Amino acid sequence: MFRRPPHYRLHCSYSGYAAEYLGLPLVPPFYGGKNLSGGSSVNFAAASANALPDSFFVSKGIKIPNANISLSDQLSWFKELFLPKFYRKPSELKRFMEESLVIVGEIGGNDYNHALLQGESMESVKNFVPQVVGAITSAIHELIKHGAVTLIVPGNFPIGCLAAYLTLFKSSNQNDYDPKTGCINWLNEFATHHNNLLKSELNRIQKENPTTKIIYADYYNATMRFLRSPLEYGFSKGGLATCCGGCGPYDIDPLLRGNQVCENPSEYVGWDGLHLTEAAYRVVATGLIKESYTIPRINCSCASSSKYGLVGLSDQ
Repeated sequence: MFRRPPHYRLHCSYSGYAAEYLGLPLVPPFYGGKNLSGGSSVNFAAASANALPDSFFVSKGIKIPNANISLSDQLSWFKELFLPKFYRKPSELKRFMEESLVIVGEIGGNDYNHALLQGESMESVKNFVPQVVGAITSAIHELIKHGAVTLIVPGNFPIGCLAAYLTLFKSSNQNDYDPKTGCINWLNEFATHHNNLLKSELNRIQKENPTTKIIYADYYNATMRFLRSPLEYGFSKGGLATCCGGCGPYDIDPLLRGNQVCENPSEYVGWDGLHLTEAAYRVVATGLIKESYTIPRINCSCASSSKYGLVGLSDQ
């Protein structure tokens, strides 16, 4: 959450770059209340977090390698630990929420990763997209109820361009691939399906709450622009290879439990097969902050102020 509308900053992998652009301090990770120092900014993002609780996947026979934090867990930390400590007076809470940017996501990607990478059919996974989007919109409703007036909600990445998926779903049928990028079409169509449903729900919530400003962050197209022209953005290894994955056409080996990091990560788009490098995240952040990859477009022509802060909820 940023206390600075209508000027914004991003959380998690993007927070450092956004902070550079806006001249704001980095946001500390919260992690269950272990970093309750100061009350202007906080980041609830957690690695491998899901939009849905682990119990959802267990009920479908989908294995979860470790107990993961859900979006509802992060929301509970915000409501039950963060707010009561720093904003006990209704007037203080009201001002904090009105002056803040709440960032909800990107989240939902891990929900699909758990299922697809374990061999669940696309039809099966597509069936629970409404529940993933529902978890996101439920969190948005709860945040608006607590006074949030400015929110940014990112969509999903083009997962058909991730090395883990390209390796697992390798096909001899060239029609399965986008000739311009080498990405798998049907996986990117799935990501687009998630994003379209999310945008539809955000439009509905916006109409129901006309005094609230909801901004959609288009991670998909902000990423696709450098996957189509990787050399233009300094990615000399192309758009699909990974920095620390192993061997094979995409430099990834799912059987490896560890591997040496490449010498120059900034030459790569992919980090480990499921995540991007810092250099790639920087380009995504630039697209969101300085270009036209948000709806409506973000205005960042502002000076920094120590009065403002951020709270983010996401899966990284």
